[in-house]
Amino acid sequence: MKLGAFSISLNVENVEVSRDFYKLLGFHDFGGDAAQGWLIMKNGDTILGLFGGMIEANTLTFNPGWDQNAQNIDEFDDVRVIQKRLKDAGISLSSECADGGEGPAHIALTDPDGNAILIDQHR
Repeated sequence: MKLGAFSISLNVENVEVSRDFYKLLGFHDFGGDAAQGWLIMKNGDTILGLFGGMIEANTLTFNPGWDQNAQNIDEFDDVRVIQKRLKDAGISLSSECADGGEGPAHIALTDPDGNAILIDQHR
């Protein structure tokens, strides 16, 4: 499966405090809006999302159709195709998207150790 860009989404108490901390580790602002309570930071190919109370738990995030620079890639597996493959494999999803169609959609699941996974297609 081609899952696209990978990032870690963190549930943080204070986006600005977290931003300052991760800047010390070499991250820089890449996207988002700290005033709205979310920020995307980057260090090389490593992407980190800071979400102030917007997500329940730290989450592994994949973005089908994007590379690590949030640029569209030509060949990718649509989230609906990924959903079908996962369900056919017997994996339970905590959030599903409508079958068929195209464009933005997302699904969510949890790994065997309780880690949240979001597959979030923006295009």
